[in-house]
Amino acid sequence: MACNSCSTGKDGQPKGCRNNGTCGTDSCNKLTVFDWLSNMSLPNGQEPFKGVEVRFKNGRKQYFKNTENLTLSIGDIVATQAKSGHDVGMVTLTGELVRVQMKRKKVDINDDESVLKIYRKATQKDIDVWSASRDKEEPMKVKARQFAIDLNLKMKISDIEYQGDGSKATFYYTAEERVDFRELIKVFAREFRTRIEMRQVGFRQEAARLGGIGSCGRELCCSTWLTDFRSVSTSAARYQQLSLNPLKLAGQCGKLKCCLNYELDAYLDALKSFPKNDTKLYTEKGTAVCQKTDIFKGLMWYAYEGEWMNWHVITTDQANEIIEKNKKKIKVASLEEYAADHIQDTKNEFENVVGQDSLTRFDNPKSKRKRKNNRKKRNRNRNRNQNTNAKKNS
Repeated sequence: MACNSCSTGKDGQPKGCRNNGTCGTDSCNKLTVFDWLSNMSLPNGQEPFKGVEVRFKNGRKQYFKNTENLTLSIGDIVATQAKSGHDVGMVTLTGELVRVQMKRKKVDINDDESVLKIYRKATQKDIDVWSASRDKEEPMKVKARQFAIDLNLKMKISDIEYQGDGSKATFYYTAEERVDFRELIKVFAREFRTRIEMRQVGFRQEAARLGGIGSCGRELCCSTWLTDFRSVSTSAARYQQLSLNPLKLAGQCGKLKCCLNYELDAYLDALKSFPKNDTKLYTEKGTAVCQKTDIFKGLMWYAYEGEWMNWHVITTDQANEIIEKNKKKIKVASLEEYAADHIQDTKNEFENVVGQDSLTRFDNPKSKRKRKNNRKKRNRNRNRNQNTNAKKNS
């Protein structure tokens, strides 16, 4: 279950990842919070916090109480309480930072229903049963999908998670409509001989569980560090002047990419200095309408009504200045006066940066004199070779 760089102790239990969780294997700390309180000592008289954060398959986390006062550290494999039987997971956070995380997520440690207990550190037998159960999940998923297809159910079984003791299997599925899977559960129970739990997840949660590579070339944000899914609308793409192409704006989950919200605030702050695009500029030459904006350079392109092919570029300050004059019923002469400072020289000057001859040096034909000299040399060499051969034969 671990990578080659995960250090193990004498009892065979992993102590931690030497790559700081960047190896990407299942036993390393994906979606782990950095414990910045680990080196701080507690005030006198204060007992250590008994809450522990444990991670299970695909980043699923849950908080438990350490009632047995076990000495736990990040990376320890523990057996935890479940609704029936026990589960096996890896400790991802201990100490006072767990108190902060539970308070942020509004989890009460005194609630016995939501916060269960940690039984013990996992023994070798617990780990063997856990590993054997995990090995069944992939072939089990293939069969489960085929059963759903045979029953004509409009659902997709995306993942299966066995409980640590192998007594229960949780099927995660996605569906656009309500699905009656009562007959499917009977088939699963008869085929797999275990307790079945069906749990519906959204398309974003499915992508977070399965993981993958995004169009940026990096791992999906939802499967590595993103824990909350904020709503993303097409207005985020409009503010950033992106093409409204569903194929480019949609992620692997089929929804709009979460990264559209990352730089949205910066764009909104920059657009505060821009006048609205539907605001017209009134000049003595005519009425100008905005055609294009450049948020990074702070430029706007305007065209006169009836002269849509000729665009004039001005800055946002100049546009706001013209709008203020229009509010006072003052018309400027024309936009050309403001646009004269922004005329770009489109002439390209090419230089020989390689330091060699011109690229057209092979296009020039060779002179006739060189051709004649080369022909004479070839004839002279041919005659010399014939004379030497004749002497050898005689």
